[in-house]
Amino acid sequence: MAVPAESGSFADILDIRFQRIFDDEYEQLEDMLPEVFSFDPTNGREDMRYSSVGTMKDWNEFTGSVTYQDRSQGYDTTITPVEFASGFQVRRKLFDDDQFGIMDARPQSLATSYQRTRQGHGARIFTNAFSTDTFFYNNSENRALCSNSHTTTTTASTANGFDNLGTAALTAVAVAAARIQMRKFRGDQGERISVNPDELIYPVDLYERAFEIISAGGKLDVATNNPNVHQGAYRGIEWEYLSDTNNWFMADGSLRRQMLKWTDRVGVEFAMVEDFDTIIAKWRGYSRYANGWIDWRWVLGNQVS
Repeated sequence: MAVPAESGSFADILDIRFQRIFDDEYEQLEDMLPEVFSFDPTNGREDMRYSSVGTMKDWNEFTGSVTYQDRSQGYDTTITPVEFASGFQVRRKLFDDDQFGIMDARPQSLATSYQRTRQGHGARIFTNAFSTDTFFYNNSENRALCSNSHTTTTTASTANGFDNLGTAALTAVAVAAARIQMRKFRGDQGERISVNPDELIYPVDLYERAFEIISAGGKLDVATNNPNVHQGAYRGIEWEYLSDTNNWFMADGSLRRQMLKWTDRVGVEFAMVEDFDTIIAKWRGYSRYANGWIDWRWVLGNQVS
């Protein structure tokens, strides 16, 4: 397609013999970002920085003198908004002769493509969960969101409770195993913490299996009709932008809302101008945003081969 748009490239919209020209007729997919992220205002900051202070160890027996504990600085996360822009140009002649108002609707199409772009960047948290992703953020632990080698800033052992990576395909048995694994997550001192898995996050390819696991009254794929312990225990989050057809995630929804952050440094802006000499109209959109995670203990991801 020519840039700018010219009459020679859009002969059909100049031809009144056509009954109708279809343009961007598809319904928008549901905006999942408010479902997944908490939105923090930037308050004019160039980037958003998060940190934490660790917990205390369990109490010791008192033998005549109080044992005073120290606390450790946690890992830092810096979320840096990235600029995004797109535009469209059209020559005046094509705009005037357009019989169907297609060119006049181009700003709406810019808004539609912006929405798609944001959804893809939101799903990036999950699609890149098994590698160290630094496009929007940096976490000083320098580990993937879902990893079997998470570390701590304390001297505590990480042999148990620091693994939130699985490889099992989505089944009722795998969901039970993931829940047990999450319930055994440990804090930075190696202490027991409260993690309550109540969400399954999955691509559309797994919707049938996920629905069966969450909704069935009896156990799946067995001859006996024992009760299904997963019935009603999880909220299913199906997301079209999760590109891998097999990977799935279990999450603690309350912790997820605390640990997944989205910031709009500059909300979407649209503008239009006509060049004086060339008589070419230009529309453009601009935005600046970012997202990131603060701590990994809200999620367990299954990278299925």
